[in-house]
Amino acid sequence: MASPRDRAPVAERVEELLAAGGPLPIVAAGLPVLRQGTEPYDGQLAPALLDRFVEALRATMHAAPGVGLAAPQVGVALRIAVIEDPAPVPEEVALARGRVPQPFRVLVNPSYEPVGAGRAAFFEGCLSVPGWQAVVARHTEVRLRGQDERGRAVDEVFTGWPARIVQHETDHLDGVLYLDRAELRSLSTNEAVAARWGQPTPRAAAEALGFELP
Repeated sequence: MASPRDRAPVAERVEELLAAGGPLPIVAAGLPVLRQGTEPYDGQLAPALLDRFVEALRATMHAAPGVGLAAPQVGVALRIAVIEDPAPVPEEVALARGRVPQPFRVLVNPSYEPVGAGRAAFFEGCLSVPGWQAVVARHTEVRLRGQDERGRAVDEVFTGWPARIVQHETDHLDGVLYLDRAELRSLSTNEAVAARWGQPTPRAAAEALGFELP
């Protein structure tokens, strides 16, 4: 377990962030905290402080808005992330992408492994890379292991878009950005995606921009 000396700097950092009130500032690509990986959560935050931090992550995710947020995205190198997706998309899009509503949940010390060999590619964005999206091929089904904010074991299989969210947020905890896995020929501004590539799948983008889909 972390010693009291190890715990203090992390707890102090979180207290400083929370003291400002409101949504937390989101770290943009280029800062080391997004690339250095995270330390496992092992009680570095007292239970009440952990609860406040989780609620701040949730509020920040909603305000952005996004469907997931990892602790390093607010400058805290702990292996904690939150996800939530109301899935407010047309039925055609939901069916093509396997996007179903996900309730709010906290992932503590998560790791994932693929289930089967299936992969799917879709445009994906990131709150730490504002203004851009790119096509990323990811596992269509993954098994997630870890804990929740109360230390209860999590061992669950996610499919479709929820599996994509889990992979994206867990990658953040390993210092990996979605651009590391993206087809860079697909890189597009949010405006370009809205104007040209809003189809349920990125097939038209692949043909026009010259990249392959799995």
